[in-house]
Amino acid sequence: MKKIDISKLPELIQALLDPKAYPDPPGQVEMVQTQISYVFLAGDYVYKIKKPVDMGFLDYTTLGKRLIYCRKEVELNRRLCPDAYLGVVTVTRDNGRIRIGGKGRVEEYAVKMLRLPQDAMMDVLLSENKVTPKMVEDVAAIIAEFHRRAAKSSAINKFGSIETITQIIDENFDQTEKYFDIIITRETFQRIKAYAKDFLKANTPLFNKRIANGQIRDCHGDLHAAHICFHRGICIYDCIEFIDRLRYTDVAADVAFLAMDLDHYGRTDLSQTFVNAYVLESGDKELMKLLNFYKCYRAYVRGKVGCFQYDDQYISASEKEKIITNAQTYFKLAESYIED
Repeated sequence: MKKIDISKLPELIQALLDPKAYPDPPGQVEMVQTQISYVFLAGDYVYKIKKPVDMGFLDYTTLGKRLIYCRKEVELNRRLCPDAYLGVVTVTRDNGRIRIGGKGRVEEYAVKMLRLPQDAMMDVLLSENKVTPKMVEDVAAIIAEFHRRAAKSSAINKFGSIETITQIIDENFDQTEKYFDIIITRETFQRIKAYAKDFLKANTPLFNKRIANGQIRDCHGDLHAAHICFHRGICIYDCIEFIDRLRYTDVAADVAFLAMDLDHYGRTDLSQTFVNAYVLESGDKELMKLLNFYKCYRAYVRGKVGCFQYDDQYISASEKEKIITNAQTYFKLAESYIED
């Protein structure tokens, strides 16, 4: 999430910075944004509004589509964080006043959540060296059980095919070409792309076996440290709702995402503890053969997200520099997983 240049924001979004716009007016309203959402922190609650953007892999350009995806976000995230996701609320305009849940014309929709404590987020705790092996083992147990219960079907299986994985990976590479020599070097790009292609070609039987063994599930899809909160248990939130094929994946890809992020925080020890605990809970020893491949893929995705953030018109030049640096660390990490 990024700091906001308020003066450049749309009028409706600026209006929601006023505490009077809320049904239970908080003392103050803070706002942060991702590349696809505005997030309002209002007292005990969080209101998340989707930006009207079309990024190719997602399309929030109409009010109807944003309502559909708000509802889907609540439904999917209640799987791993049921108490925090309260529902979808309207943003209305009545006599020129913008309000959450008002009686006027519906201008927008928002996902309403309980506000989770920032100091209990895994990424914050990692930066303070407060994440223990027991904590990541508990996360592994939850994820293993989630994967056991996650939906599977012949339709979902198609997303584990070599053809679909190749399509998704090619999309990642295509979407990052424009950032050559700004965020990623051509040499790093070419080396990672060649590795991915070669791995897929050499391991086609393994990917087919994963499908046959039922390891392609309706997963989380965005399982990294910033989406895990240790508060009244463990809440794992903010899964991908905007495109099913990024969530319909091998369970190994979900595991690799968090393992990669723990590596990114310099905690390879916790990364290994997490993977070992997951394998023990799930019995899925075979995922070790795919771990570095999916770690490389997930690190590249995080770098790509940084590229998209870099293009955001509402952030400052200094913030762009931070985004470039962070994205480059992910691309470097992706390259480190290449097995010579």
